[in-house]
Amino acid sequence: MLAVIQRVLHASVTVDSHRIATIGQGILVLLGIAKKDTDSDVQFIVEKIPQLRIFADTQGQMNLSLLDTHGELLLVSQFTLLANTAKGRRPSFECAATPEEARRYYQKVLEQFQARGIAVQSGRFGASMIVSLENDGPVTLILDSRAQEKGEKEVKDVAPEADRLIQTNTS
Repeated sequence: MLAVIQRVLHASVTVDSHRIATIGQGILVLLGIAKKDTDSDVQFIVEKIPQLRIFADTQGQMNLSLLDTHGELLLVSQFTLLANTAKGRRPSFECAATPEEARRYYQKVLEQFQARGIAVQSGRFGASMIVSLENDGPVTLILDSRAQEKGEKEVKDVAPEADRLIQTNTS
């Protein structure tokens, strides 16, 4: 799973001219679900994101988490995070999970955030959405659940990871 995490002052999702989700200060998570994702990827995302210390304390240092600040979370499915743009001009989405599989994992992530007592709202899976936000900082992070398996501690460029998945899937 790939997650783009944005610290926001507020964010919302609109579908068919109707606002379906709104949060105040907290985190907007754009979530891409890959073909080979499993329940361990869900667990990694759900445990890691609320505990990221990306909110300022009284000294102005990023020492507080979403849990510490009692902030809100807006979860939006975005398969385009798994795009491969290495060849040609049209992105390939071979790395993305099927819509059925992605919906299942998206729902698991949503339910597990809720089970942890996080004030969470969500976009509508598979819908064309207008996502509005006021980024705070800006603070934007990329989280790759597969990096945990390799013990990697660096932020990686998403495109090479997508290329790796394509090579693995076609081998």
